[in-house]
Amino acid sequence: MHRLLFLLLFSTSAFAQNFTLEAVKSFPFPSDLVRSKKGDKLAWVINEKGVRNVYVAQAPDFEARKLTEYTLDDGQEITSVSISDSGNWVLFVRGGDHSAEVDELRPLNPSGAILPQNVKVWQVAFTGGPVMPVSEGDEPAISPTKDAAAVIRDGQPWLAELDTTGSDGYIEEPTRLFKTRGVVSKLQWSPDGQKLAFEVNRDERSFIGVLTLGTDQIKWIDPSFAKDTNPKWSPNGKQLAFIRSNALGGSIDSLTSKKKSFWSIRVFDMAADSAKTLWSAPKTSKGSLIYPGGDVKLFWPKDQTLNFLSYHDGWPHLYAINTTASGTTTSTTPTLLTPGNFAVEHANLSVDGNYFLFDGNMGAEAVDKDHRHLGKVSIDKADMQVLTNGAGNEWAATSLNTEGEIAYMSSTFQKAPQVLLQPKTGIKKSLTGNLISSVFPENLIIEPKQVTIKSLDGLTISGQLYDNSNGTSKKPAILYLHGGPTQQLLLGWNEVNYYSDVYAMNQYLANAGFVVLSINYRSGTGYGHEFQYPKLSGNLGAYEYLDVKAAGEWLSKQSFVDAKKIGLYGEAYGGYLTALGLARDSKLFAAGVDIHGMHDWTNDPRLEKQNRAPDGEWATDLSYLSSPVSAISTWKSPTLFIHADDDRDIPFHQSVDIINRLLKRKVPVETRVIVDDTHHWLKFSNSLDVMTATADFFKKKLMKK
Repeated sequence: MHRLLFLLLFSTSAFAQNFTLEAVKSFPFPSDLVRSKKGDKLAWVINEKGVRNVYVAQAPDFEARKLTEYTLDDGQEITSVSISDSGNWVLFVRGGDHSAEVDELRPLNPSGAILPQNVKVWQVAFTGGPVMPVSEGDEPAISPTKDAAAVIRDGQPWLAELDTTGSDGYIEEPTRLFKTRGVVSKLQWSPDGQKLAFEVNRDERSFIGVLTLGTDQIKWIDPSFAKDTNPKWSPNGKQLAFIRSNALGGSIDSLTSKKKSFWSIRVFDMAADSAKTLWSAPKTSKGSLIYPGGDVKLFWPKDQTLNFLSYHDGWPHLYAINTTASGTTTSTTPTLLTPGNFAVEHANLSVDGNYFLFDGNMGAEAVDKDHRHLGKVSIDKADMQVLTNGAGNEWAATSLNTEGEIAYMSSTFQKAPQVLLQPKTGIKKSLTGNLISSVFPENLIIEPKQVTIKSLDGLTISGQLYDNSNGTSKKPAILYLHGGPTQQLLLGWNEVNYYSDVYAMNQYLANAGFVVLSINYRSGTGYGHEFQYPKLSGNLGAYEYLDVKAAGEWLSKQSFVDAKKIGLYGEAYGGYLTALGLARDSKLFAAGVDIHGMHDWTNDPRLEKQNRAPDGEWATDLSYLSSPVSAISTWKSPTLFIHADDDRDIPFHQSVDIINRLLKRKVPVETRVIVDDTHHWLKFSNSLDVMTATADFFKKKLMKK
């Protein structure tokens, strides 16, 4: 009898093994995977619990090697990794918050150093050696013909020689290339390394310019009353393509309708000193650049073929267009290379320039909509092949110098993101698997299940359900709402570091005894144009909340959920929707954690022109009614508010305002401020602090007897 009881207790304990939040967040996250021009070298970034370093690998064996030796969780991100065409140097940018909406290059100091670190470009030999400064600044563009790089410093271009020998211990200061009004970006070297194209933003308009090295004159390319962006050289260096869209200005239009910005691809002939419109996007909502919305990425792999990404058929897809049409305008119809109801996300040209490797949520099964898989397509014909399938996620593929060999990022529902090498034949291998900590609880990660929920107006939304029980008892539940809103949560570890952290958090909550549901509400990516750009979203009606409430009601009806103990949490746009749920439906949502959410659309500088618009009064009223503050009188549920002190996306005062309103009404409020970190928790210990506080709050509010 005693032996039987012991075995029963042992088996129950083994089944219900627990892990800590820090353990499940300990995965090394790879990003910024790039290759050399010849395809014989790779470089990428690894974030290990906030310690970020550059790694490299080289043909033929591609064994990973750490190139830098940073050791602190100091919140300094590494971005813009590149390998020189010679293969000698690796450049990267350290510092800033490149995902921020404003002030992305302002020094960041979440570690509390006496002096903040400025954003700098750094260089290191591919073979290893000292890491040397190139210049303060950003956006390094390495010359294709010599060991030098152009960088943007204080909005202007500078040229720096690359030298990591350190033979004389002296690094030569970069030289200013030119000085012009506005902010310069998008530096593009011509193939011969003699010219530098750039974009300069001057508020309502922007221009494309070209500087020939050794001269003291800028050539302005086809200037117009427009916004010209994204310059791209032809392979022979004789032509320059760019995007032309509407300049800002004119009378104040309706604020309650979605804005459109029609665009075209222009090509400038350097010898003839003339430009033509190669193609104009359809003047429809789908053909429009919708703000805040997408950018148009150009590729020019062969002189006669130009490729671009566009949303004009209702999905983000790759297109090809012939550049040899004559005349000043053309009605050439582009070739759709990637047909289907899926979204192309990353696209990289092959080493030989003959095909693209891309990823998207394509596949024959319904669950593929919430996965990422790899595809391949020629640059000039619609011969698309799907290269991967199944329950995993694959993204950011790049071809290598050996025919058919590729490197890419991959994850499953259990395996955290890794860099994989896939030969043309044979077994793929992980280049980063050896970095995974022994405490990482891979075998205890549960598989989230795809669920579909009918919203209150009939729209179908997709969700991911985390539950480690057998469904025989009622458990407290938590609804998670992502930020953005232009994001998509996946059935597995995410391609974005921030959302892999969220995936770890949801796994931890499920392991701790909660049922967790995350949803891809309308306004997110991955489900087509109408889904991403609904008519009545955000401050124009907040129809996304129909999806939130429907998800909460769906949870309340499940036999394995305690309907009186449903919480919700989210950050940024998800924090805004969390606040709406607590304000409008405290009877449904018993507690919530609002992480840097938006609470009053009328208290937003971006709407300062309201009183001049023809529907300004109505827009103000609609913005107020779409804000959580409009339903403050019915907000009863206890709430934890968390906000970063150096948030560059959602103003800190948005949380101050709502907290003061709730305290006045004696609503139970708890708070947590993270000093000197940003919206994206660039310091690992701060991210862990935020998630621990969130989990502890829900345990206290929803798990008490």
